[in-house]
Formats: sequence, C-alpha cells, structure tokens
Amino acid sequence: MNVSVLDERGELSAIHKGIAENDLGIRTDVLSNINKTKGIEMLIRSMAPKIIFADEIGNENDYKAINYAICSGVKGIFTAHGNNIEYLKSNPIFNKMLNLKLFERIIFLDDRKKCKIKNVYMEN
Repeated sequence: MNVSVLDERGELSAIHKGIAENDLGIRTDVLSNINKTKGIEMLIRSMAPKIIFADEIGNENDYKAINYAICSGVKGIFTAHGNNIEYLKSNPIFNKMLNLKLFERIIFLDDRKKCKIKNVYMEN
C-alpha cells in the first residue's frame, strides 16, 4: 500500500542530505520541510497515496488540508496533542472536524505507559 508521510519539520523521517535516516517503510514516500496545506495537495497530485500521515494537527489550514485529502479519497493518520476528547473539543477547529465526522476514531495513548492505548473514541 502506498503511504505518504508529510514531515513538516523533519522530525519523523530524520531527513539528512535528502535521505530519510528513519526507516518508514519501503513503499513510503516522505515529503519534508513544507506545510501541510501545500504538502498534502502535492502528495495527492503526484504520489497517489492510499494513506497520508501527518503530525500535530489542529489549525484551520490543517482542517482544509485534511478535508481535501478525504474528498480526494485518501485516508489519513494524524496526531494531535490532547489527553481526552473534551480537551480536543475545546479547540474550535478540532471541534469543527469532529462535528463534520472527519475521523473514524481517535486513539488516546497512555502518557505513563509507552505505546499503550488509554482510550478509543468513535463517533456513531
């Protein structure tokens, strides 16, 4: 499956001299040092991903980029900072994305146990 990673600040792939130092998978394209709005559009138009991964979403431009991806038939995996659904709903843009049901599920990780799931939120 073709996966694209939008790595705005090079944190995920650890790009050095154009080469990803972190192995993100053989069928993974990485686009770094570009904002989500332009990056997601570029990935969809040129790389034809089935899934796009991007981290730290939560502003109006992120909403527009995610909506564009969904309307283009691309699935996404996105991260955001927040301990629970109430915290996420307190962000007006994230609350807008929740109300539009842009997410199938939201997974909260346990901040005390590395890589352990604390809670899963799913809208009906």
